[in-house]
Amino acid sequence: MSTLLPFHKSILEKIHDPSTSEFLLLARGLGLRRILCKLLQIYDSPQNLVILVNAASEEEAAIGEELGIMGCRHPGLRIVGFETNKKDRQNLYKRGGLLSITSQILTVDMLTSDIPTHLITGIIMLHSERVSPSSSEAFIARLYREKNKVGFLKAFSDQPEHITSGLSPLRTILKELQLRTVHIYPRFHQDISECLGRDRSVLQLTIDMSEYMAEIHNAIVQCMSTTLSELKRSNTTLDLDDLNVENAYFKSFDILVRRQLDSVWHKVGPRTKQLVNDLATLRRLLGMLLTHDAIAFQQYLEGLIESNTVNESGKARQNQSPWLLTDAANIIFQYAKRRCYTTSKVQQPMSEPEVIDVDDDDAWEALIEAEGGSGKITSAPKVKKEERPAWLPAGMEPVLEEQPKWSLVAAALQEIEEEMIRREAQLSSHDPGQNLVLIMTSSLRTSELLSEFLDDMDPNAAPGSQGRKMMERKLRWYVHKWQRRQLERRLEKKTKTGPLPPKQPLQTISNDGEMSAALKKKDEARQAQAASRRRVRGGAPIPTQSRSTTNGAGPAQNQEVIDVDQLEAFFTIQDGDADVAQDITFMGFGDDLDDNYGLVSPEETVIIRSYSDDSDDQVLSELQPRYIVMLEPNLDFVRRVEVYKKSNPGLGVRVYLLIYNMSCEEAKYLAGVRREKDAFERLIKERGSMLMPILEDRRSDVGDAIIKTISSRIAGGRKELNTEPSRVIVDMREFRSSLPSLLHASNLLVIPATLTVGDYILTPDHCVERKSIPDLISSFNSGRLYTQCELMSAHYKHPILLIEWEEHKSFSLESVADTKSYVKPTGKYPAKKKQQPSGNEPTVAAANIQSKLVLLTLTFPRVRIIWSSSPYATSEVFNELKANNPEPDPLKAISIGAEEDPEVGAGVNAMAEELLRALPGVTGKNAKHVMSKVGSVREFCETTLAQMQEILGVEPGKTCWDFIHRGDRKS
Repeated sequence: MSTLLPFHKSILEKIHDPSTSEFLLLARGLGLRRILCKLLQIYDSPQNLVILVNAASEEEAAIGEELGIMGCRHPGLRIVGFETNKKDRQNLYKRGGLLSITSQILTVDMLTSDIPTHLITGIIMLHSERVSPSSSEAFIARLYREKNKVGFLKAFSDQPEHITSGLSPLRTILKELQLRTVHIYPRFHQDISECLGRDRSVLQLTIDMSEYMAEIHNAIVQCMSTTLSELKRSNTTLDLDDLNVENAYFKSFDILVRRQLDSVWHKVGPRTKQLVNDLATLRRLLGMLLTHDAIAFQQYLEGLIESNTVNESGKARQNQSPWLLTDAANIIFQYAKRRCYTTSKVQQPMSEPEVIDVDDDDAWEALIEAEGGSGKITSAPKVKKEERPAWLPAGMEPVLEEQPKWSLVAAALQEIEEEMIRREAQLSSHDPGQNLVLIMTSSLRTSELLSEFLDDMDPNAAPGSQGRKMMERKLRWYVHKWQRRQLERRLEKKTKTGPLPPKQPLQTISNDGEMSAALKKKDEARQAQAASRRRVRGGAPIPTQSRSTTNGAGPAQNQEVIDVDQLEAFFTIQDGDADVAQDITFMGFGDDLDDNYGLVSPEETVIIRSYSDDSDDQVLSELQPRYIVMLEPNLDFVRRVEVYKKSNPGLGVRVYLLIYNMSCEEAKYLAGVRREKDAFERLIKERGSMLMPILEDRRSDVGDAIIKTISSRIAGGRKELNTEPSRVIVDMREFRSSLPSLLHASNLLVIPATLTVGDYILTPDHCVERKSIPDLISSFNSGRLYTQCELMSAHYKHPILLIEWEEHKSFSLESVADTKSYVKPTGKYPAKKKQQPSGNEPTVAAANIQSKLVLLTLTFPRVRIIWSSSPYATSEVFNELKANNPEPDPLKAISIGAEEDPEVGAGVNAMAEELLRALPGVTGKNAKHVMSKVGSVREFCETTLAQMQEILGVEPGKTCWDFIHRGDRKS
């Protein structure tokens, strides 16, 4: 169980009262989950019904596990998901306790009264920074306060940077959640500062990037600056002051850019959209440069170049990323390649004897024989040379630059090992903590890469070459993939254009042909020897090729032939080295079982883990490491370590923080600290000056809502009282959108139901099918929209297709650039010559939505189309359509179309109904009637002929009875 610090207890004393509702904003890494779990433990009782909202699946599992450790096991935290049926949910609500429910399920259960809202003790809401007037959290708060005035609602958040958009964002959250009290606890809060103090045990190790890495880093930053300048120059009418390189280091920058451009997104051209995507690519490159190995970085760059050169159809792409054409991009590509390997031209062997392999006795004998000698030598001169891997292509010299932090990690582990030896005599068994090493990384991929480096590390090698073995293995796989692509391309070219020209071996070609003529005699023996050597080493022999003549134009039988067998042989083995095949050896351990499978002592344990959320607090509490290495700086984890040290008095923890000098890593860390501090200061200032929201009863004006104008002709517009509240029937699946919440906010009674026809039933005659733009395109492509319009036209007098955009998005069906491509040349101007499509133009099937809408209206002339710029506009339109019209009947709306859908119907077995429909005489029109007369298919089959004719009719009943009892089917 995690220990509570004094400032944790102080916060709990302020928020634990069940009669108060408040909003808690705490800085990340200071133990928000500890406070939350302790609060849930206080409320854990069968007499209480406490609902946890907005918890992700990982958070639910972690909170439930920690509550179990704290003693809340019977029953503890129970999770209500989509797989929990209605009856089981009702039973869980009646039993009370702690429940975690998704927003959509809780909203529907509140509307249908499946959950006793008036008996809810309180709601605990996570991630409250997401609350907005159209969010599901605001919907839940309104429903909750309609029927429950005494229960508490406690909101939590640890993301102050997200509460910055709009005018008075903090007041907006308090107003939508109907709260008046807010507690703000930044890191510089007095209680927290006095408790944690300043941590001086963190040893910051800085290291310079390599020369190539520094050049690439500066080039990427330059490309980002150029892209941002081009983006601002292309959109001079927008306020883009926040778009700078410092903000571009964060993932939220993409959201910031789209938020600025969403209102004019339909007007921007493809170049601006390409610039926005390029910023995300460049930021990803910066992160990969500092975390990935050189080979992986080079492979990503090659894929990036190929994707910007060729489109999906294999043709040349016209709109390439502008930054790829800059000098800085050329620096990136050149130095990234130099980090992996260098290439040099393979010189053609001439008549000089230096081109012959000095270790090849056969070559020396052939040379002497060509000069008139006997062809036999007793000894050949030997020249000492470095051993070169056989898989390495000629002309490629490996560089294999390692990440500088790897050697720094190795040095830190060496220092930690020496420190363990020195402190071993001073520590006793009662001292807290364990002598294990915890290494934290930024991602799972980085953890795997570092683990691989430590497994293959050569401790005796110099810094910068300790991971040579691992890098050579990665380079070998890179070369293998490159050779495989080359062979596949040659095979593809061979199948299209015929036989390829012969590939001439460079070591056997000379100008005068004397060397080739002499070595030709030794060729067959050498090939046989090589093939035999390959077979011994477990690979299949590669098909041999005859050597070409000296002039390079050999006979047809000497031309290179590529077939499937050669391709498979290449994929099977790459060379003749013994380490090609990864043999699986079964080892028997016998008495050494404990040495191989026993527990590892803490001193020999190194745990590598990526940064996570508040679950890192639980990891620190369980492992209790004395040594922590942070491969990349992380503000949240630094604070977790501070809390961890204060929670374990007497525990000496040494923390190594590794940072690259003059890198975006350092700038991002400092910018993150500054952004959080500025966000807290802004929110504290707003709290001190804002007007507190007035909490009013949202249903106090129901009387005005039910007084509707029946007719303007009655006594000059006299209003009459309508006893039925104004309501709208909403399909269950629509609660994933924000429209039901806004309809409820406009004083409409929202009734959830499973509808077969339509999404919203406004009146007995008005049925609405709502489509967002992506859903509209998908429905056109699948043909689903045609069926939906057909059903609406068949069952309702006024079928309506609602096409709705999102708020703050461009109110346009397609961009201006795409629209221009549809314009056909008129007779005034001569038509241009038809060109082949480049692959960048929008396809007619995907883009010409307007033509499809015209065809839809021609097919269904009674279908009306409503164009709505936002859900707010839709809510106003719905209220206007409902004016002077009667209210819809939920039971009738559910039954409409149900006879045509076998999956609709409460408590009905769909498979049994499908079997019933398969019987002759039973149709979609009389299936419901048959189901109302009998309880099961068996009961229907056991009826007499007279009873079946009474249910189905004389002729259909006789046909069905004969089919069941005699097996014949008469049409």
